[in-house]
Amino acid sequence: MNLHEFIKGGESEILEFKEKFDERTVESAVAFANEKGGTILIGVSDKGAIKGTDIGKETLTQWANQIASKTEPQLIPLIEVQEIEGKHIVAVKIFEYPLKPVSVRGKCFKRVKSSNRVMNAQEISEMHLQATGMSWDKFPAVGKSLEDLDFEKVKRYMRKAADTGRKAFSEDETPLQILEKMELVKDGRPTWAAGLLFRKEDRPFLSQAVIHCGRFKDHTIVIDDRLIEGTLFEQIDEAMAFVRKNTNVKFVMTGRPEREEIWDYPLEAVREAVVNAVCHRDYTSLSNIEIRIYDEELIVWSPGSLPLGITLEDLFKSHASKLRNRGIAEVFFDAKLIEQWGSGIEKMQKYCREAGLPEPVFEEYQGFRVIFRKGLYNEEYLRELGLNTRQIEAFFYVKEKGRITNKEYQELCKVKDRLATKELKDLVTKDIFEKIGTTGKGTYYIIKGRIIPY
Repeated sequence: MNLHEFIKGGESEILEFKEKFDERTVESAVAFANEKGGTILIGVSDKGAIKGTDIGKETLTQWANQIASKTEPQLIPLIEVQEIEGKHIVAVKIFEYPLKPVSVRGKCFKRVKSSNRVMNAQEISEMHLQATGMSWDKFPAVGKSLEDLDFEKVKRYMRKAADTGRKAFSEDETPLQILEKMELVKDGRPTWAAGLLFRKEDRPFLSQAVIHCGRFKDHTIVIDDRLIEGTLFEQIDEAMAFVRKNTNVKFVMTGRPEREEIWDYPLEAVREAVVNAVCHRDYTSLSNIEIRIYDEELIVWSPGSLPLGITLEDLFKSHASKLRNRGIAEVFFDAKLIEQWGSGIEKMQKYCREAGLPEPVFEEYQGFRVIFRKGLYNEEYLRELGLNTRQIEAFFYVKEKGRITNKEYQELCKVKDRLATKELKDLVTKDIFEKIGTTGKGTYYIIKGRIIPY
């Protein structure tokens, strides 16, 4: 280990500095064990200054015993001494513990960036389920029976799974046997996943398992409002119908027999966000999934933060699959509603780029939300790019009309040909406009990346 380089990077999800060994050191050990593991450097200040620490004959043994005796299950650290700048630094290496969560003094800690946070009861429960390979949705539903299930809906799923080629069923297997084999029915009782996926129309399974959709003129005026119930399959389809009803579409002549539909937001991307929200939300939360449509943005929000052990940064790189709802995810995969674990973010980004729109924003906000926006540019941002008032006015003209010519720019901004040419060229140089054509009356300008229906 190159301590100089290690320390230079500062405290992080896997590194903690301590000037001395104390109770907080044990808390850090627990937090690392409950996440991806990490290293505690004793003899280093919070700012990364090398302080050193005194080490007696039994010091390392005593520290290891303290960590082991105060943690449950017991943690066995790997401790080694290194010398830097003539001072002793002790590296306490903690490995990720397989059976979580680990606690100290009855409290469980998790690592959040460079600090330790006490876990609440819900997080503790979810971490334990993950560690044991279980998920909440595969437990039998309290107070429910097989009478609550619609086995015709199970048959439709079986046909769909066979059509996609992702699962094959023998002809003599009944829908009930299939659910039992998939552990969606246990000891003659439906699991939560089975009920959410295949319940009868008149047998609600979980009151919060709905999607609340709204179309807003602003943050207070509601134009359209709908609460969508039914099975999870039905909720996805009806939510997308609401999106189509409350967003705009243009028809573009492409030279092919059929016209191309251009929506405010790529429907494939929005559907991916809705499917992910339905598949991965925290169903123990009493909140509903929300779809909010405003004039300039569409937001899909789902209850519950990311699964424990997955950070927002992890979503944008290759990461281990940690499914909150394993039963629902398996059925969605078989029905080809989801392709492969972790691919949804990349697909949403791709669909938006292809439509000439900004990539969606992903953030943890009292849960998790995906924000689709019609355009990156607003007046404040355009001024930051160095555009003058005329250029900004021309931008919004093109946003509404689709394109602008040099002559139209002159008339709109009350300028001569030479200045119009200069300012349009500047918009092209700044990658805001794209020039279509070279010279003559057929030349015009569009917003770069947008598909214009002309």
